Amino acid sequence: MNDIFRRFWREDEGQDIAEYAVMLAVILVIVVGTVRLIGGNANNVFSSVASSIQ
Repeated sequence: MNDIFRRFWREDEGQDIAEYAVMLAVILVIVVGTVRLIGGNANNVFSSVASSIQ
């Protein structure tokens, strides 16, 4: 039984997957926030340019 616990404690491959999942979630939140912020501003800029051209 002690051998099973030692082997479980030493194997940390599952932690790598969890860390990658957390990093991916943080990156997605940053990207989505940036796209929403820039998307709104870009829409206003294109609308004003289109209005000035007409």
